[in-house]
Amino acid sequence: MTPYPRFQTRPQAVFFDLDGTLADTAADLAAPVNAMRVERGLEPLPLEALRPFASMGARGLIGRGLGVAREEPAFEALRVEFLERYEAGMVVHTRLFDGVPELLDALDAAGLRWGVVSNKVERYVRPILAALGVLERSATAIGGDTTAFAKPHPEPLLHAARLAGVDAGGCIYVGDDLRDVEAGRAAGMRTVAAAYGYCGHEDQPPHTWGADALVDHPWEMAALLRLTAERPTPRGSVL
Repeated sequence: MTPYPRFQTRPQAVFFDLDGTLADTAADLAAPVNAMRVERGLEPLPLEALRPFASMGARGLIGRGLGVAREEPAFEALRVEFLERYEAGMVVHTRLFDGVPELLDALDAAGLRWGVVSNKVERYVRPILAALGVLERSATAIGGDTTAFAKPHPEPLLHAARLAGVDAGGCIYVGDDLRDVEAGRAAGMRTVAAAYGYCGHEDQPPHTWGADALVDHPWEMAALLRLTAERPTPRGSVL
């Protein structure tokens, strides 16, 4: 964990991004792109080549995997194909990051509400959280289409605070992309950069995002929030 001080006051609620923050979804997001490459006579790319683009969704993965930008005419048809393939296999390899189950248990034990605010469409967010066994515990399951805006606009986070019955200024938002920090800051929340996540492009490393804190492992959130619970047994890298 970088040498930010612990938060001096506990939050009213903690909200998490989904892809690359709460759950490791990269393998299931990469699979449609590689299937599309193979169908077009291209070799599949290694997961590590696609992982940094996973938090960018279809835009980032199609751009990296098929070389087509969102502004190009061919993009929309590729996006539709990607989403159809992804919806058919969203939770084959997806899992909570190591340390996240213990962190969520600690939040629950402390009586702190927590929820998810993602740019993934809501009809994907809810079944993924259900398959991971945390939907019923989550105060929110907000997607990029739940409100009229997606991150980095603050409205999804403000909506999450309203649903949870808390003041946005008393909340923390955790994410692995610059737009997560931008959205959290715009909503008046304290922000935590999840350096263990996908983290986008190398020219914008997490320590440059201006977050209030940065964590290298989900469990460091417990120390940051002054929570007391059992530290998870390491099972290898969270990546």
